Amino acid sequence: MGRQWLLAKREVNSLRKSQATGKYLKEIMVAAKHGGADPSGNARLAAAVEKARKESVPRDNIERAIKKGAGIGGEKMTLEHMAFEGYAPHKVPVIVEVLTDNHNRTAPEIRVLFKKGQLGAAGSNKFLFDHVGLVEAHHPDASADIEAAAIEAGANEVEPLPPGQNDDIPEGATGARFITDRTAVHTVSQWLSKNGWTVVTSEMGYVPKSVPSLTADQRAEVGEFLQQLDDHDDVHRVWAALK
Repeated sequence: MGRQWLLAKREVNSLRKSQATGKYLKEIMVAAKHGGADPSGNARLAAAVEKARKESVPRDNIERAIKKGAGIGGEKMTLEHMAFEGYAPHKVPVIVEVLTDNHNRTAPEIRVLFKKGQLGAAGSNKFLFDHVGLVEAHHPDASADIEAAAIEAGANEVEPLPPGQNDDIPEGATGARFITDRTAVHTVSQWLSKNGWTVVTSEMGYVPKSVPSLTADQRAEVGEFLQQLDDHDDVHRVWAALK
């Protein structure tokens, strides 16, 4: 029984790694499509490539994804972007961003996931979020002033991002999430990169206007539901009104 469990665990880990690799490559393609194939002039692409490299995604796969997204060569990106609105258990608003090459297959599957989630439901809720630019970065100086950096970079708001809350923030570093206008994501990312910060995320996203108060058990239920959504191959991002 022990050996069977070990084999099953390995198979699950292998599947999750494969799913993660696919998501990294999709992000690279989208970044290249919207900002060009040169990471030095495309902060979102640079961050996506760095994440993929950290997860040991093969270099050839990364380069192929960049070319496909940018429309270089014979392959063209055929992914369609869709956003689904709904609610996790305990009425927590959720927005699910999907990248798919088959709308007719993916849309029903996402709706089924919402129906399966205990107390989960589809429903309009974008008015409960602000659609903004998000830049996450870290600085090697543990005493770096994130407020000053936000002002200089041109961000609207900033919040600390401790290493324990994000695997991309090294221990001993200062991590921060900079919230910007959607049109200012690249400008803010470029300033940070030129001033000692390492950008790990640069994208458009959704920030909840308010966050419901939940017990530990309720948070666990919501987390399980969100994980089921995120595990779907075509799900690119899951945004929830949850701290």
